[in-house]
Amino acid sequence: MEQLIKKYADKLVKAGLGHESGKFQPIVGGLDDTLVWNRHAEEIPVLEKIFNTLNINSLVFLRPAPPHADTITYLAAEALKSDGIIHPADCETRTFLHDLPVVDRFDAAIITETLKKRKSVIVMQEPPGSYPAVIAHGSVSPEQGFVTISSVCFACFVKFFSDYLHHLRSGYDIRKQHDLYDRILYPVKSEYEILPEFIPGPFRDSETVYSAMIEAGAKTVEYSLVDSYFGNVSCLWENTIYISQTGASLDELAGCIDPVPMDGSTSAGITASSELTAHMKIVSQTEYTTILHGHPRFSVIMSMDCAPDKRSVCRFKDQCHIKCPEKRAICNIPIVPGEVGTGPFGLCTTLPPAFEKSCTAIVYGHGVFAAGRHDFSDAFTGIMNTETMCQSIYIEKINVLRKKAQVI
Repeated sequence: MEQLIKKYADKLVKAGLGHESGKFQPIVGGLDDTLVWNRHAEEIPVLEKIFNTLNINSLVFLRPAPPHADTITYLAAEALKSDGIIHPADCETRTFLHDLPVVDRFDAAIITETLKKRKSVIVMQEPPGSYPAVIAHGSVSPEQGFVTISSVCFACFVKFFSDYLHHLRSGYDIRKQHDLYDRILYPVKSEYEILPEFIPGPFRDSETVYSAMIEAGAKTVEYSLVDSYFGNVSCLWENTIYISQTGASLDELAGCIDPVPMDGSTSAGITASSELTAHMKIVSQTEYTTILHGHPRFSVIMSMDCAPDKRSVCRFKDQCHIKCPEKRAICNIPIVPGEVGTGPFGLCTTLPPAFEKSCTAIVYGHGVFAAGRHDFSDAFTGIMNTETMCQSIYIEKINVLRKKAQVI
């Protein structure tokens, strides 16, 4: 347990969500024979009370480092003015977290009641002006808390920038958002940024396929093209599609890749990614053999961008991520709706047609799928370039709207 505690505390730091020391250093606790923590902290007595009440084996406490500290602070403060809940619209939050509850006190009883209903809680710290904390639990491993906190930070980042664009378009008075945007906006990545090298294809044997997929997954996490480690990767070789398992960490794919025959002759796909069917249709209907899926932030933000006049009259506005009827694209990269899995609105139905004219597609609120013909170089480049382009387009839209609104 001590190794797992250290591992996921370190992963929060490596992901840029926490620091190695100071107030943004993660606190991770795990229960084996005894309850152990990764470090001493003044918050532990309260956290141990939570442990004693919930049926859990791990707990993660983090004051996210800037810029996530700033977006969470703003959204949590706004939430406490109304129902005490942040309502993100990205796919991962809709599917796994539902919403993000906020409490105004670091109180074990209040936090425990919230964690009985949700996977996380955001605590607005006292005194006023200090940074908020995110607390998440796990019933099996500290990995669950790591994933949840990563997802909370991702969801709040996406929501803040999505809301800012929407509010500017709608003419709201959002002076606090202007100041926050100016303070935390990430620098635009150059499309000429040096990209990593990948094992070149066509691949000669299954061992090379495994190595190439492990490498591609690790690079996708390293370049921050995912939310925690969510995403998937696949490769068609010798009429078998090799695909990451459901819930597998993209940066730890060794032993977590399933070989699934395209003819369905075995049940090997039972533990495969929930998006297996979509991957199989893409490679069977096109010349592509590799697929990489990640959740880069501004690609998700721009996929949810909708003009206020269209949003107000759309009969699918509460299910736009699944049923949006508009034919949408960003610089010829199609944006499609769809839910994880199968069915008429599943990604297996909505996503494959997008690859008939493009090697890259964006799923509403869900991220980017990119394909390659022989290896993962083109797929990775496709995701990187899509994210760079979406960030540039976002900034351009903001600049135009701010100039129109006379925001200096």
